[in-house]
Amino acid sequence: MKIIDGKKIAESFREQLKEKIKNFPKKIGLAVVIVGQDPASKIYVRNKVKACESVGICSFVYELSETITQEELENCLVKLANDKAVDGILLQLPLPKGFDAESAMSKIPCEKDVDGFSAYDLGHLVLNKSKFVACTPLGVMKMLEYENVDLTGKHAVVLGRSDTVGKPMALLLLNANATVTVCHSKTKNLKEICKTADVLVSAIGKANFVTNDMVKDGAIVIDVGMNRDEQGKLCGDVDFYGVSEKASLITPVPGGVGPMTITMLLYNTVKAAELSL
Repeated sequence: MKIIDGKKIAESFREQLKEKIKNFPKKIGLAVVIVGQDPASKIYVRNKVKACESVGICSFVYELSETITQEELENCLVKLANDKAVDGILLQLPLPKGFDAESAMSKIPCEKDVDGFSAYDLGHLVLNKSKFVACTPLGVMKMLEYENVDLTGKHAVVLGRSDTVGKPMALLLLNANATVTVCHSKTKNLKEICKTADVLVSAIGKANFVTNDMVKDGAIVIDVGMNRDEQGKLCGDVDFYGVSEKASLITPVPGGVGPMTITMLLYNTVKAAELSL
C-alpha cells in the first residue's frame, strides 16, 4: 500500500506555476466574491488568497453583506467580468438563503469561470472539449497522472453524483478510457458494486462510510470527503486504516485531495490568463 501525498504533488504543481507566472507578460488576477459571514466560507477564501500569494497571482477579495440584493451581487460579477485585470472569477458557494446561485453564476463569462462550474464547461466536458474543469475532480486526475496510473480499461466506481464533484469526476474518468459506474443514495447492492472497482472515488460526505469489506485487494482508493467524526476529528468518507490494508494506492484526509483542489484553482486561473492573451 502506498499513500498518495497530495501536499507533495500540489507543491510540485505550484512550483511549476510559480515559474510560469514569473515569466508571464502581465500580472495574473483572481477575484473572489463572498456573500455573508459563513465561517467555513471565510476560511476557504482566506486559504485561496494565501495560495494565490504563494505563486504570485494577485487576488481581489469582495466581501459582500448578505443584506445586498441579487441584482447588486450580479452587478458586482458583471463589473469583474469586464475588468481586464481579472483573469478568473470565483463566487464562493453556498450563497446565503434567498440568493439564486445559478442566476449569479451565469454572470461569470465562461472564459473567467476558473471554478469550472458553468453549464458551458460541464457541457463541454461531456464532449471532452472543456476549457476549465471543476477543481476537485481535476485535482484527482492530476494525482493519478502523477502516480502514473493508466486508467484505460479499468473499472472506476464513483460514489456521489453532485454537479461539482461526482458528475465531472465520472466524465473525466470516462474520457480517460475507464469504464465508469456512478453510485448514489438510491443505488442497490452498493457494497457488491464497490468491490468490483479497480479505482474507487468517494465523494458523498459521510464520515468513514467506505469500509474494508467494500474494497477489493489492490484497488486504488481516492477519498474526496471532508467530514468530522464522532470525536470532532477531521476525516474522509473512507475508513483509512481499515481500507489501507487492501488498497494499493490511497489518499489520506487531510493531506490528500484537499491541497490539490486549491492548486487546480491556481492552475485554471493561469490557464485563463494564457487564453486571454
